Amino acid sequence: MTALLFSIFGSAGAALAQGNDVGVAHPWQLGLQESASPVKEQLTDFHNLLLVVITAITLLVLALLVYVMVRFNAKKNPTPTRTSHNTILEVAWTVLPVVILVVIAVPSFKVLYFMDKTENADMTLKVIGHQWYWEYQYPDHEDLTFSSYMIPDEDIQPGQHRLLETDNRIVLPVDSNIRIIITAGDVLHSWAMPALGVKKDAIPGRLNETWARIDREGVYYGQCSEICGTNHGYMPITIEAVSKERFAQWLVEAKEEFASNSDRKAPAVQVAQSVGDQVPAAATPSAK
Repeated sequence: MTALLFSIFGSAGAALAQGNDVGVAHPWQLGLQESASPVKEQLTDFHNLLLVVITAITLLVLALLVYVMVRFNAKKNPTPTRTSHNTILEVAWTVLPVVILVVIAVPSFKVLYFMDKTENADMTLKVIGHQWYWEYQYPDHEDLTFSSYMIPDEDIQPGQHRLLETDNRIVLPVDSNIRIIITAGDVLHSWAMPALGVKKDAIPGRLNETWARIDREGVYYGQCSEICGTNHGYMPITIEAVSKERFAQWLVEAKEEFASNSDRKAPAVQVAQSVGDQVPAAATPSAK
């Protein structure tokens, strides 16, 4: 029954989420964001399994409570029993949780190992978190480097998503195993991309690794998921997944556009004065 309900509501949520941007949450969406990578598909399957398990546990506990209230109330049981031990029950309530944990642990470890790293990477993307913007490097492509800032509200164009759009998108090829190396230049950040099933901390002085394989072309959105300071909410991530041919063409264009990045310093980002402030106009592209 639970699986049927989830299937119905999950399908409805997916239908509501259809649009040009497959990698963004939509109003009234039900369930998780649509999967766009093998990792996210396995995470979604694990989530569905846990939904069935926790629903079964909840129903079992509810049934036991109802049984106890009906069977052992004062009217039906005026003389309470003095039984203090029941071997079968004691073994059951010890063994059953262990069985449940094993059922959960097996797919859990499988997913953890699967999402850890890729053995045969087609390319590498290095991500560096800063207060409060992201820097991206393509080590396999002549160390192509650029910074990515959120587009301020006043510059948002029709069809773009407020607080999610960036001036320079990450461009990645579909159907490629992409090694993602993540670190930070100042404080803790967290690089999160829900549609790809990626959420990895960016820690100064340490390299964390994960990977992604994007199934289809489209635009995918994420954000910093570690409170890193006043402008934590203004560190969006935008990935544009394109064909391998288009990616090769973009590399040529990007190398020319960002050729002088290594000689430029990132502009200082003015700290917002209050929670309600807009992201400052000082957060402008470093290469535009």
